[in-house]
Amino acid sequence: MCKKRKTVFCGKVKSPFNETRYKELLKGLEISILNLSEVKNSIEDFRIHSEFFKKEFLENEIKLKSFNSLPLSTYSKISDGDHSKFPDNQKREVRYLQARDINNNFLEITSDVFISKSYLEKNKRSLLKGEDILISIMGTVGDITILPKGFQPAMCNRALAIVKNIKGISPQFLFTYLTTKFAFIEIERLKNGGVQQRLNLDVLSKIRIPKLDSDFQKQIEIIILKAQETKANSKSIYKQSEKILLQEIGLQDFTPSKEPVNIKSFKDSFATSGRLDAEFYQPKYEDYENLILNQQHTFIKNEYIHIKTKSKKDKIGYNYIEIGNVNVSDGSNKTNYVLTKDLPANAKNLVKKGDILISNVRPYRGAVTIINSDKENLIVSGAFTVLRKDKNSIFNNEVLKVLLRSKVYKDWLLKFNVGTSYPVIKDDDVLNLPIPFVKEEKQKQIADLIGQSFSLKKQSEHLLEVAKKAVEISIEENEGKALEYIKTETNE
Repeated sequence: MCKKRKTVFCGKVKSPFNETRYKELLKGLEISILNLSEVKNSIEDFRIHSEFFKKEFLENEIKLKSFNSLPLSTYSKISDGDHSKFPDNQKREVRYLQARDINNNFLEITSDVFISKSYLEKNKRSLLKGEDILISIMGTVGDITILPKGFQPAMCNRALAIVKNIKGISPQFLFTYLTTKFAFIEIERLKNGGVQQRLNLDVLSKIRIPKLDSDFQKQIEIIILKAQETKANSKSIYKQSEKILLQEIGLQDFTPSKEPVNIKSFKDSFATSGRLDAEFYQPKYEDYENLILNQQHTFIKNEYIHIKTKSKKDKIGYNYIEIGNVNVSDGSNKTNYVLTKDLPANAKNLVKKGDILISNVRPYRGAVTIINSDKENLIVSGAFTVLRKDKNSIFNNEVLKVLLRSKVYKDWLLKFNVGTSYPVIKDDDVLNLPIPFVKEEKQKQIADLIGQSFSLKKQSEHLLEVAKKAVEISIEENEGKALEYIKTETNE
């Protein structure tokens, strides 16, 4: 059986050229036949590789042209982020965003990087403000978000393109269109590079944008603003749950020692811990430990079972969760169905709904999540410590999740790091971690708030999906159908 191939013919063909005959000979293969002049006019950098002329790309181009679409540069100015050598020891005055701060088309700030106002003043071309659109253009190309109105001025690195000074079109509509399959196909077509892919700014500026009716654009704008508001409420409620917990256990206003020196005898150091690295003995870690041990407490190993069930990998495929599938901004997770033959070697442990996953890799990021999937054949990376609540446990899963994702516990876990370029912690260090008792009514209150936060998060994601789907329907069918879809999905 012949596998499908993509072929492009460029240059002169001896006449008479029987296109029908060529298509018959190449039946079963994907083929695009273009004149040399068409190839030259397709894009300024004159590409002749067959991938660029896939039928999917050509059909998408024809559809967009039928809407009298215009290049992105018609409606906006496009620049990228900071190219300068990032200086050390800057004042923490202005937020500095990175590509990893985009998640599911929302701004999910996971990096803790700031710059000084003076540094921003020298790099105004990379200034960010409300309603600017960010697009990742290096590495993982095509992640997109729009900054909410009133967003405090910030800056980003060069892995992000900035679509700003948007005029003649709704910024929220423009953002939504850029998330559709039509824009995705264009981005897939225009990006270049092999292992390290990128999307050049001059190419990005040529992505064609259909300008739909202004009333329809307004409807999309309303949905996006509602999604952002709902997302903000979700985060606010989560922070409320964390505040209640930290107040309950005395960590809300706790300030550990900043003393860089700690003197230990051999008996109280290496002879006990086996560690000689100075970081392990920082006084702040003793402050954390003393605070918890001096109140009613237990240990994770007393409340949770350490799950180490290895998969036989005897199924066709598994629903897989790896470290990157945990959203460190809100502690949610997603699964990807992966054929067994394609699973990485580190895909090991079988898990089920309700299990808690704690990342052993870069624990300071707070990749802690509760599995909420009802899917069968769940398997996770061996880089997680997997916990399952003991039947006699008095600890609530949501409370443990919030606790381990708190700033104090994330910092505390750094004590147990081993390794330099790829720091990790061991399962035993997680299991032996002391945790404070929390009153039952407080645990219930925290769990309820986490449930509300999760529900609002799902609503915000649904609204983004509705907006995207509505724009796609308006292009594939008409705006009337799209408005009917919006009404059905938003109950308005």
